[in-house]
Amino acid sequence: MERSGKKGFKDLKTVDQQNSGSLNFRIIGIGASAGGLEALSLFFENTPKNTGFAFVVIQHLDPNYAGMLTELLQRTTEMKVIQVTDKLHVLPNHIYVIPPNKSMSILKGYLHLFKPIETRGLRLPIDLFFKSLAEDQEENGIGIILSGMGSDGSIGIKAIKKKKGIICVQDPVTAKFESMPQNALKAVKVDVMATASELPIKLIEFIKHKPKIPETTIIEAENIIDIDKIIILLREQTGHDFSLYKKNTLYRRIERRMNVHVIDSISKYVRFSQKNPYELDILFKELLIGVTGFFRDAPVWEKLKEVVFPNLFKSLPNKYTLRAWVAGCSTGEEAYSLAIIFQEVYETYKNKKNITLQIFATDLDKEAIDIARKGIYNQSILEHVSEDRINNFFLRDDDKLKVNSTIREMVVFASHNVIKEPPFTKLDFLFCRNLLIYIEPVLQKKLMNLFHYCLKINGIMVLGTSESENSQKNIFEPIDSKLKIYKSLDQDLGKKLLNFPSSFTYIKNQQLKPITKVKSKENIQNIADQIMLKYFAPSSVLVNSEGDILYVTGSTGKYLEPAVGKANWNIYAMAKEGLSEILPSAISKVKNNYEIFTLDNVKVGAKNNLHSVKVTLQQIEKPLTIKGCIMIAFSDVSDTTKILKHSRSKLNTREKELEHELQRANEHIQSTLEEMQSTQEELKSANEELQSTNEELQSTNEELTTSKEEMQSLNEELQTVNVELENKMVDYMESNNDMKNLLNSTDIATLFLDKELNIRRYTEQLTNLFKLRQTDVGRPFTDLVSELVYPEIKQHITEVLRTLIFKETKVSTKNNKWFKVRIMPYRTIDDRIDGLVITFIDINESKILEEKLNETINKLREHKLL
Repeated sequence: MERSGKKGFKDLKTVDQQNSGSLNFRIIGIGASAGGLEALSLFFENTPKNTGFAFVVIQHLDPNYAGMLTELLQRTTEMKVIQVTDKLHVLPNHIYVIPPNKSMSILKGYLHLFKPIETRGLRLPIDLFFKSLAEDQEENGIGIILSGMGSDGSIGIKAIKKKKGIICVQDPVTAKFESMPQNALKAVKVDVMATASELPIKLIEFIKHKPKIPETTIIEAENIIDIDKIIILLREQTGHDFSLYKKNTLYRRIERRMNVHVIDSISKYVRFSQKNPYELDILFKELLIGVTGFFRDAPVWEKLKEVVFPNLFKSLPNKYTLRAWVAGCSTGEEAYSLAIIFQEVYETYKNKKNITLQIFATDLDKEAIDIARKGIYNQSILEHVSEDRINNFFLRDDDKLKVNSTIREMVVFASHNVIKEPPFTKLDFLFCRNLLIYIEPVLQKKLMNLFHYCLKINGIMVLGTSESENSQKNIFEPIDSKLKIYKSLDQDLGKKLLNFPSSFTYIKNQQLKPITKVKSKENIQNIADQIMLKYFAPSSVLVNSEGDILYVTGSTGKYLEPAVGKANWNIYAMAKEGLSEILPSAISKVKNNYEIFTLDNVKVGAKNNLHSVKVTLQQIEKPLTIKGCIMIAFSDVSDTTKILKHSRSKLNTREKELEHELQRANEHIQSTLEEMQSTQEELKSANEELQSTNEELQSTNEELTTSKEEMQSLNEELQTVNVELENKMVDYMESNNDMKNLLNSTDIATLFLDKELNIRRYTEQLTNLFKLRQTDVGRPFTDLVSELVYPEIKQHITEVLRTLIFKETKVSTKNNKWFKVRIMPYRTIDDRIDGLVITFIDINESKILEEKLNETINKLREHKLL
């Protein structure tokens, strides 16, 4: 009988025979974790048995638990389910399940098992298999992500996508645990997303409608015209021009979107895109192929660390700032990798030279830039980033890894179109990896000229391993031609750069509001106030409650000056000597009310250039926009120093006393300042201790994060074990029901006792002989009241337990009914004695017949007929 959910696939043959490569069937990798058994069951219940595909299931399993996943899946499908053994050949219409405590890869259609070397909480078996599947099957590989916790599988599906394989993901809304599906959706653009039960049908439909696209596609003229139309639509919708992208790349991406919507011609897809502008946004994302990773192509980074950067450090002067541009940075991994390599080299040379690095990382994809700015990545990067680098340059945040502030501050991210927008110049480094492979040679050559213009002489350019310098102007010299690392030469391009494609204006249709011109009326009072402020008003500043300067009137150079170092527009930092001591207390007093506060004869400036200043402060009450701000006005007063010198002899005693008091006050202030400085030093020391404590807490947090990862792994394993136990419980209940019905259907009174002669189980017929209720289970058998005339029963039971030889006896009841009692040992499957089984077979009718027969025989004997 046909299974539910498989209607329409009865006569399905190998769907992908015409699309396959070396094999005539596809291999589908399915990754699942916690809650994955339910999703897997739904998936295979709705998968036809004759698809011609091979399915490989990778699930997180307890290393020390012999799982039942193979048996459980076998119940849901007619395909053969096999637990993988080493070097097992993959066949179509079979399901292969990874065994516990193993990692698995595939090579030339054979599954190979490895003992995992990772710690328990950090295993990524799905990523490992998916990457090997991508390398082995290339565009024939299919990856499916179902319910699960964590991010395992996200890197693997990127590898499959890079090889032009197919990616399917369970809709996170329907997943028991949505973490794995959500991370997969963030990692790549999936081809099919549906519920676990709908995925098989949609995948088969997707493959059926996927056209055959050879690598050397010759695009027909009519298709080229339709592709140009799509380029125009993209330019109108997104503002980006793809006319100089390779047509084959565009063709493949367009056909992938056609497959999703089951459209059989590009002309129809053009009309579909015109009616659905949102589709153009999705196609735009598809064209921005964001394949990247930390330390991708490891030999390139080793060369930079071991040779390129050390040579630069030796040749550059002290306090030099290196400038680098990472064009097409995607989600930022390569930009951060460059910063990490620089920091590692800098640690070696920092005692000799202080050199810094400023990285400008740009990409066309604004969403990718937003991800890069956050600098937060999944635990899956551990495969490419060593544990030392994780500890030195990342912070653990739950199940994520965050780039630390030292590395993050080196990089500035921005959305930028390298083809039409102004470039960064005076660069020492330029990274443009795996961008040139998607554009036409004409544009490649012009980009080379642009990159040469951006770089300083002897500046370093790094391209992708499948790219090469294509300017044909001898403007670059290879440092390592194999790793695609070049040095810029001193060549003048002259006017060659003028032919670089100019940008076009991207204008969205929008209604512009007419600008109403405001006629200004000249106001004599306003003009007079402005003249007064300009020529006659005292110099003043408006500050907020924190001392930050909001507005300046007049010339304040006599009283304020910029602080050394980073620009700081705070009056406490800018106040000159003399003002800096009295302003904090004065501003503090003014904050308490709205009255004017005046400081007279404040000496401002250095000792050889002192001048007296009157300082007036007032907190502003109205208007509300600047309420709470403080106005500080400065006005010079005449210097009385000389007058005091000439008239010193005329000072009276009171004035001398005042001078002494003033001196004592100044000494007191100086003492207070010293105490404040001492307190500040103590606070700094306390702050350092707090920082040390914070580092210890951070270390503890990292340990807790590791423990959390292990607990998460254990939780996933417990979820799997729990589901298996639930299935075992269902089987047990079914067996129990079967046994109960079987015993009752025999119409034989049966009693099960344990070794202590306590009641374990009984059939309904036994209640006619013993006064039994359900609550009597577990009570001693000897406590029961019986209708049998069988006083030797306890002795016989004990004898059978001792000798293990069954005993059979005929006994009667109090109402003269006869039963055959059979007492037998209870044997378990492993041949252990675990109690007794006593059956009571009704022989009343045969007993009556026997008595009648005996009477007949006796009568015949009396009449001497026998």
